[in-house]
Amino acid sequence: MFNSISFIGSGRVAHIMLGGWQRANASPRNILVYDTNAMAVSALQTEFPSVKSATLDEAAAADLVFAALHPPMMGETMEKIAGKLKTDAVLCSLSPKVKLAALKEKLGGFGRLVRMNPNSPSIVGEGYNPVAFADGLPVVAREQLLALVKPLGQSPQVAEHLLETYAVISAMGPTYFGFQFAEVATLAKSFGLDDAAARQALRAMLIGTADLLFASDVPPEIALDLVPVRPMAEHESEIRQMLQKQLGGIYAKLTT
Repeated sequence: MFNSISFIGSGRVAHIMLGGWQRANASPRNILVYDTNAMAVSALQTEFPSVKSATLDEAAAADLVFAALHPPMMGETMEKIAGKLKTDAVLCSLSPKVKLAALKEKLGGFGRLVRMNPNSPSIVGEGYNPVAFADGLPVVAREQLLALVKPLGQSPQVAEHLLETYAVISAMGPTYFGFQFAEVATLAKSFGLDDAAARQALRAMLIGTADLLFASDVPPEIALDLVPVRPMAEHESEIRQMLQKQLGGIYAKLTT
């Protein structure tokens, strides 16, 4: 049982997870947050008043520590808290790139480790948040962590070497398409739909399209050719090339 939970880093991922728990009425009771930027902690506390500001040592002493840091800061920070974690604590890294073996080394041999890639739909309980457990983490601790993050959405257990792929595909995925969906909703309202009707239509269309492509037996080439009018057809090749270049570049950075 995690009687205390801390975030080392108070950025977007902390906001996503705290927001998801809050919406599900499942917020942990004792949440500590440490950040080198005091204003960032204050901003988080404005939205989540129960969050307590902590020093790095206090955050490291929690039962469950979420390391919500960008990869360049992860190693340095882990070295600072080496030897300060409870022997029965769990540390869960929310960062791509830095592997479990590297975390263990930086933490002076501490092996009760997890890596997880949360994505933004977790804030409404619809996340897809793959997890990889270190061999040294007991089953009971794994089950407790999975129960804690269940209100945020799905948390499939995956091989660690695939986490960077999931980081590119699912964690960052909403950024590739979300702005396009929002723009279509804006156009829908400019064409006469009210906000509720636009949201309903877009949601139904997106869920249906996802199921058609990824949950049906209709071949993709047929699914993508069922509508005769394709206003974006002349740009599809360019968009595909952009996706291949940008996502390929991100994946290369995370895996080298």
